[in-house]
Amino acid sequence: MAGSAIRARGRAWLELVRWHKPSGRLILLIPAGWSLWLSPGSPPPPELVGWIVIGGLAVSAAGCIANDLWDRRIDPRVERTRGRPLASGRVSVPEAVLLLLLCLLVALVVVMWGLPGGSRALCLLLALAALPPVLFYPSAKRWFAYPQLVLAFCWGFAVLIPWAAASGSLAGGRPLALTWLATVLWTFGFDTVYAMADRDDDRAIGVRSSALSLGRRAPLVVTLCYAGTVMALGLAAGLRGLAPLGWLLGGCAAAGMLREGWTLRRPGLTAPAYGRHFGHQVRLGALLLLALVLGRLP
Repeated sequence: MAGSAIRARGRAWLELVRWHKPSGRLILLIPAGWSLWLSPGSPPPPELVGWIVIGGLAVSAAGCIANDLWDRRIDPRVERTRGRPLASGRVSVPEAVLLLLLCLLVALVVVMWGLPGGSRALCLLLALAALPPVLFYPSAKRWFAYPQLVLAFCWGFAVLIPWAAASGSLAGGRPLALTWLATVLWTFGFDTVYAMADRDDDRAIGVRSSALSLGRRAPLVVTLCYAGTVMALGLAAGLRGLAPLGWLLGGCAAAGMLREGWTLRRPGLTAPAYGRHFGHQVRLGALLLLALVLGRLP
């Protein structure tokens, strides 16, 4: 009996940080990979990649916990989220706060002891700057018509911190700015699609989302975001230099992203269709990363 209770509690904690759905965690690491393989020191050393992965997972988990703490009274009223651990009472608020602090501690350990010494101060400064928007992003749906834009800004730090860790500065010029822009556009696009599944519930509750604010224009705006993503990342790759194989894989990913945006125009799409779209974006973003990895091999 005790073993069953422990397993149930462990499962609830895993669900709280969304590690039972790895696609949502991978999608944060993909822009970090873009950054590492477009930074001046690419390809990055394996140990740096490992530390960035650990730090990214910790920050992503912290953001999920903060989101559920903010929304613990809203989530029970939304079909997609009513079974989440805090919403369903399987995890208490003190437990969630404790796990949030633990995740932030892991992220701090990564910055202070895992990243290169020459970049540590800058990375710490960037991590501290990222913390307020990451923790307060979930509140944006209460006061801002485009809360997905706030998340996109948070995601931008997934480019800045790895770049600073790899090069020791943010003097990246156009490649850095273009990689950051690609990440912001991509994040706004796929998170707007994610919000489309909740439009009816969000409208009834009175919270905001870019899916509601854009209305019928949402599919077009998402498609334009994906087009901007591949253009910006392609320009950054061109400035850094990319082998033909990289361009071939990148072109396939670009075509896939534009196709995914176009399919949003179909009438009568259901919530599972939007969920599948999110999963497809993980694969397409990973294909863009693979294009950079193989195209930037020495």
